[in-house]
Amino acid sequence: MLASRYRIRLDADFRRARQAGKSWSHQLVVMCAMRNHLDFSRYGFAASRRVGKAVVRNRARRRMREVVRLKRHLIDEGWDIVFVARSCIAQASYAEIAQAMGELLRRAGLCKCRQTPDQKNGVPGQ
Repeated sequence: MLASRYRIRLDADFRRARQAGKSWSHQLVVMCAMRNHLDFSRYGFAASRRVGKAVVRNRARRRMREVVRLKRHLIDEGWDIVFVARSCIAQASYAEIAQAMGELLRRAGLCKCRQTPDQKNGVPGQ
């Protein structure tokens, strides 16, 4: 389980990240991120009624939370990041969700696993 320290809980914090932050979208998930000026990143997960009934929405949030829990050490610190499930997430597998979220984090430049110049040229790093 993701520790409560790393969770966005207040509605005001969700709104601030969604409205003032920059967003990136994927077919399954939308990610909004903004700086939080803390030594750690906080994460929020949302799924509207368009995703499905409560069981489906809760499953979508649990899956997104699990992806972040397992990859939190690869994500830069100092950000408030909100993941919003899209309706087609209900039919997606866990692997597809993990791939989508990883792609969004890479596009946003929030991954610590950035490529070195050697890796870009096809030469593996040391």
